[in-house]
Amino acid sequence: MSKRISFFKEAVKNYKTSGTLVPSSRFLANKMLSNINFSESRVIVELGPGNGAITKNILEKLHPEAVLICFEINDVFYEEIKEIEHPQLVVLKESAENITNEIEKLGFQNADAIVSSLPLTIIPKHISSKILTNSHSSLRKNGVFIQYQYSLSYLKKLKKVFGENITLNFETLNFPPAFIYKCLKK
Repeated sequence: MSKRISFFKEAVKNYKTSGTLVPSSRFLANKMLSNINFSESRVIVELGPGNGAITKNILEKLHPEAVLICFEINDVFYEEIKEIEHPQLVVLKESAENITNEIEKLGFQNADAIVSSLPLTIIPKHISSKILTNSHSSLRKNGVFIQYQYSLSYLKKLKKVFGENITLNFETLNFPPAFIYKCLKK
């Protein structure tokens, strides 16, 4: 079975945790990652990497001394991400709400950047709030949290955590088109 068909079957079966039926486009990945200073970032976290569409782009840009830590709870996607053989990739079968503890267990104080593909609007509110709060506390000062969503409905919740330090972008070359939130920790 091809990886695209496998992704589609898994996405349909687990829509509540994947939030999409198709992988992110390279255009969306490139626009999201343009917000990261890869020459200075040493710890990058990806929340909900799915089949690795954005993961692979991060790994191509990663500084030789940096690490990419991926959080994936879906069994099929977790196994697919683990198949990516890269010495700077750490794949955890953990919920994103445990980001702070897991980063510390790996010996890091904080992250320089967090890239999230989590479907925050369909994750239970108490869990999505914890993910945002813990992501914010896991970032270094001036660290960046990058999230895409298919609507602007989550902007108010992001402002509760990141204040006015949010810029918006939009990518039409994705299905469906997506809003990109760049949130800066001040």
